[in-house]
Amino acid sequence: MSEEQTVTYELDGEIALVGLNRPDKRNCFNPTVMQQLRVAIERAGEEAKCGIIFGHGDNFCAGLDLRWAAENWKTGRSQRLPFPFNRNTYFEEMARGNIPFIAALHGATLGGGLETAAAAHIRVADETTYFGLPEGTRGIFIGGGGSERYGIVQYIVPKGQQIAKAKELALKICKNAPLSNFAITNSLPRIQDMSYDDGLYFERMVAEYTRSPESIERLHQFLDKTAPRVRPDRA
Repeated sequence: MSEEQTVTYELDGEIALVGLNRPDKRNCFNPTVMQQLRVAIERAGEEAKCGIIFGHGDNFCAGLDLRWAAENWKTGRSQRLPFPFNRNTYFEEMARGNIPFIAALHGATLGGGLETAAAAHIRVADETTYFGLPEGTRGIFIGGGGSERYGIVQYIVPKGQQIAKAKELALKICKNAPLSNFAITNSLPRIQDMSYDDGLYFERMVAEYTRSPESIERLHQFLDKTAPRVRPDRA
């Protein structure tokens, strides 16, 4: 019997669309979902320039599958989810992987669902989205970065428009130099944890690292007036 497909994957040009696919369970996480999600995110990092994570059905993700937890934790078969703190977790693979990720949110975005959204680099929420970390009421604790502070949402859109807006942003991100995208998504989270002087030194090192023949080509495109100009974003 083949394993349940709890995560969908589609390559739309240079954009990878990764979908949580347990709509009847509000896309809640169990080990199968997390394992398939990690594989999909790694695949996106190899095939795409930008990724979008979204939820099928009426919700993005309502967090941990509490029925699974209740059945497995009480028997001692699994006292915890497979969350070793390393790059093998989908959180880290998304937050500090090869490409930027946009979370397209709607409906319930709770617990591990909110933490997953926080691991993305941009969050677009439609007007049905609601957030929460209800672990305390369940007698458990956050385990995927929910103890950190984030600006949760960058864009709010009408109901059902979150994926379209995410694609619009992803297309812009795909036009950036891949090395610059990698530097942004991997360097900025580390710089904010450094001292002022160390942060400036690291920033300078990364700036030198990202200079490439493509950088020179893009500079000449600007000087030749063939590159697109920065315009105000009215969204």
